[in-house]
Amino acid sequence: MYVGRDMTELQMMPKSEWEDSELAFFHHSLQQVVPYLNAEGQTIHREIVEEITSRGGLNRGEATYTQGTKAQYD
Repeated sequence: MYVGRDMTELQMMPKSEWEDSELAFFHHSLQQVVPYLNAEGQTIHREIVEEITSRGGLNRGEATYTQGTKAQYD
């Protein structure tokens, strides 16, 4: 289960201030409903994808003992 800020709070912040886990969760959620999104939803999803791309993706360079190479949101 996602534990973090909701979309209402995040919409008031630039995507550059979102955490990787928030980007990953909302990207995954919106990706599931892409055919049903209106123009505003499509714009939000595109901005999330652009922010993920600008950060070089969501994968970490190396795994550690406590974290894998993918951002976890649940």
